[in-house]
Amino acid sequence: MTAPDSPRGTETGAEQPSRTPLPPAFRAALEAIGAGVYVVDEQGCVVAVNSRAEGLLARPAAALVGQDAHDLLHRGPQGQRLSTTQCGMRKAFLAGSPAQGADDYFERGDGSLLPVSWTITPYDIGDRRAGTLVVFHPSERAAAGGPRPQRGIDSLTDYERLALLAETTTQLTSTLDVDEALSRLLSLVLPRLADWAVIDLITERDEVWRTAVVEADGDTLIHHEDLEGPMPPVSEESQMPLSRALRGVASTLAGPDTYRGAPDSGIAVEQRRLFESTGIHSAAIAPLRSTRDVLGALTLGRTGTPGDFTVADLPLLEDIARRAGLALDNARLYQRQRKVAETMQNHLLPQMPRVPGLEMTVRYLPAPDASQVGGDWYDAFTLADGATALAVGDVVGHDLEAASGMAQLRNMLRAYGWAQQEPPSRVVERLDEAIMPITDVAMATVVFGRVTETGDGHWQLSWTNAGHPPPLLVTRDGLAHYLTDGHGLLLGTGVRTRRTDATALLPPGCTLLLYTDGLVEAPGHTLDEGLNRLRQHAAALAHRPLPSFTDLLLRRVHPPGLDDVALLALRVPVREHREEVAAS
Repeated sequence: MTAPDSPRGTETGAEQPSRTPLPPAFRAALEAIGAGVYVVDEQGCVVAVNSRAEGLLARPAAALVGQDAHDLLHRGPQGQRLSTTQCGMRKAFLAGSPAQGADDYFERGDGSLLPVSWTITPYDIGDRRAGTLVVFHPSERAAAGGPRPQRGIDSLTDYERLALLAETTTQLTSTLDVDEALSRLLSLVLPRLADWAVIDLITERDEVWRTAVVEADGDTLIHHEDLEGPMPPVSEESQMPLSRALRGVASTLAGPDTYRGAPDSGIAVEQRRLFESTGIHSAAIAPLRSTRDVLGALTLGRTGTPGDFTVADLPLLEDIARRAGLALDNARLYQRQRKVAETMQNHLLPQMPRVPGLEMTVRYLPAPDASQVGGDWYDAFTLADGATALAVGDVVGHDLEAASGMAQLRNMLRAYGWAQQEPPSRVVERLDEAIMPITDVAMATVVFGRVTETGDGHWQLSWTNAGHPPPLLVTRDGLAHYLTDGHGLLLGTGVRTRRTDATALLPPGCTLLLYTDGLVEAPGHTLDEGLNRLRQHAAALAHRPLPSFTDLLLRRVHPPGLDDVALLALRVPVREHREEVAAS
């Protein structure tokens, strides 16, 4: 079907604002079709409509032309916006072939839904411009005066229910953060199933907390914090719906009349306040359960949506609540494990000794995964001869086993360092010899050094390096270089080689930085690039106080959300130049 090609001219039939005018016979051609019609261009934007379409859609041509037809009109049975993959008409448009469909929905200008049947076909809009003609008319449901689809559980088809449950499973099981899981749950049920959603959770101390009271205003979710907060305890005798749900007894329906009688518990009083404040005229309540415990309850409420929830709605709500309960339980277990890991890590990493004349600062950033505990570690302690020992190391892995191996390695290094009073290289040799027969550590790296004060008031570092990134020395003037001497094989290879020591004077006011590889390694970048980045930023921050130096350095250099990092920074005092008066 091709519109005649002739000079521009139209009355109220809308045209797309473009550099090439549409043919004047467009209106006559479209008006001759006894149904609603609009035409879209190659991008899916409306270029013309007929008066029948304006009437059916309750939208003037000016409100249609230039708009993306899919975004403006195409809706699901509950009025929800459809993705391009969910919309049959959109997929047919993209395929560029004729197609037809029924029982789809357009959103009218007043916000109501119009059930439609439709046909689309490629359409030449002149001047070699390709378009698509959409012909639609009210479906039999609308023509028979049947009820328009309303937002809610009762309007879902079996396919849509299964799709919702699949989406619920996918969304909720892909996060281990409790708050994120709750946010996704609210987005799944609002506004698709109800006008309001309420989540009550039972804490680990058996306290009830009204975690979320959320209203759907179109596609916007509004949190009513004034209705959230602590709740009275669960009554074992109460037969009110929420109390029963929080005991895991059953899902049930409720309304304002349910709580208008004499309250049998504190929860009933709060429920009355909820219904009065929100205007909910019908509610469905289901327990949130894990395989072990009752975690809380999910309440869906209707205010603007006509009709009440029915018993037939409860199975779907129960399925959603069951999936939500399992996801919340997994998230809670993960957070509990993470808390244990963080506590363990804090106990494994030591406090720094106070050394007169030296300033030390340490930082540890856990990895985001594997319960936030890993094998990176630092240590500093005073040796029997008065020297200060420094160590930073990394045990392979990011789990509790790696943390346990780290603790073994650190304690053995302390013991050898204190008892033997030998050069760093010999202490690390002994440690390497003992790793395989004594510990559970497969492989590890470490830098171990001694800091001593010389007779003339200077400070000196002697160290050995077992496969670890080199220490960085930054002068107070911003000159930075790596201490690459004293390097040898990592620990745990089984190869027995003689390790070497290196020695360097520490200039007054300088900063010595020991760190693990998580500070300089990032996907898509070489190790040299990471080392250069660290050196550049450390030099720029040399004038900062030591705590500020370490914090800013981590913020600028550490790639967020990657490996864990242990960092030890030591600063040598600035010598004061003053006249010394000899005693006579």
